Amino acid sequence: MPYETIVGTHEIASRLSHSTAAVRAIADQRTFHVPAETLRDLDTVTKRIRPRTNFASPSSEIKLTAAIAVDGSYVVEQIRDGLPSVYYGFTQAAAAYVDLRIMETQKAERFVDPYEINRAVNSALVTLDLPVAGAYTREGVDIATSWREAIDQLFRLKKIEVNRLNQTLLDLLFLLHGKPGDPAARVPVNCPTPNCKEDVPVPTAGIECDGCGRHLYPTDVLRIHEEVGEEGTNQSALGRLMSVVELLVLVGLATLLWAQSRREILPQTLFIVDGPLAMHGPPAKLRGWALEYFQEMAKTSPGSAPYICGLEKTGAMVDYARQLARHDVLAPGDLLLCDTDIIGRVTNTSNALGYGKETYWGRKFIYRTLDGRVVVPTVMPPTGSPYDTNGGLSEPESYPTLPAILDVIDRTGSSMYTDGIIPVAAAHGKAAFPIGVGTDVLRLVATKRLGLDAPTGNSNPCSR
Repeated sequence: MPYETIVGTHEIASRLSHSTAAVRAIADQRTFHVPAETLRDLDTVTKRIRPRTNFASPSSEIKLTAAIAVDGSYVVEQIRDGLPSVYYGFTQAAAAYVDLRIMETQKAERFVDPYEINRAVNSALVTLDLPVAGAYTREGVDIATSWREAIDQLFRLKKIEVNRLNQTLLDLLFLLHGKPGDPAARVPVNCPTPNCKEDVPVPTAGIECDGCGRHLYPTDVLRIHEEVGEEGTNQSALGRLMSVVELLVLVGLATLLWAQSRREILPQTLFIVDGPLAMHGPPAKLRGWALEYFQEMAKTSPGSAPYICGLEKTGAMVDYARQLARHDVLAPGDLLLCDTDIIGRVTNTSNALGYGKETYWGRKFIYRTLDGRVVVPTVMPPTGSPYDTNGGLSEPESYPTLPAILDVIDRTGSSMYTDGIIPVAAAHGKAAFPIGVGTDVLRLVATKRLGLDAPTGNSNPCSR
């Protein structure tokens, strides 16, 4: 029985409402291999399982008391119906600080105190916006140059402002290419001119290429412009930009604690990235810089600090992990080592040794928490490479921060989403873009940025 609309007519189903059912019916008749659906040779898997007792919980003196989670979000909006090829992009990254001691006091209460929960969580947000397709920073430039100019200007203007941290994204980019407390003076840029491709050390102000004379921006080191095109929405490139901003937020916050409270707060804080400790696509070279930077920080920090991990919510490894839990191959408290054999099964490849060595700066594990949740954390080793052509570091002994990280994961379960934890849920709540009215507001902002709300005249969208 259809609903009656406000004008008195009856609600009519979409002409394409059957499409999903049709596609699934076709797929059900095809034969293909899904690794997560096939749990073969379980004896080999169980040999790689380590019980929780192998990772003793930290003593009360070194138990982590705080967590800082970083999450990002992005959205591409079509500006208006009359300009169907014009798209504007928004991306933002949020950091949420969670006082685990306050959270734990609420476990003993019959009813959670909203005031205490609010007091336990503090957050900060950095937002970026730019034209992504069909609109440009100025007349006479192609889409790649428009992105290069927009990113450079945004990185010079946008700041991470948290307590005593007040640095631009560009400052943090140079810091990542240096050492804690000692930012690099130049970053290595591969000239974007097709017939040039000179490797040029670029300072903060930018420089002209020796080979072709083209002006190079320090943000060209990210190479995000290589992924944009004149057609389409360029959502993938915007996602790469979001990942870079997430990493820079992590660099800024970790360095702040390293510089201001290296022996007090840093050794008691877990940094969590929503997603794996990895960098994909054109900015993938940041993977090596991130690993070197935080390993250098570990050399000058007490104990096992800094404590850093990534947490994946989706993907092939998460699907495989949930299958293991569903069939009780993983019991609560079990940790699965993801060596080349497990990686080969999940990724359906015969070259598991090549997995992750160019993109990951942390190693994946599969863990089933004491309350039955399933998570896939990636953890950074204090020395060495998590993945390399020899298989990398797959044993837990190479990751001294792992016991404390698993302890926080066990202590902070959240029912806000499947297999969630509270710090990541808090960061996601701050980073996510609103739907409905929120989308309409973003569209109005983009229209104003591009000057499309005025009858005449053009404006630089990045100058406002």
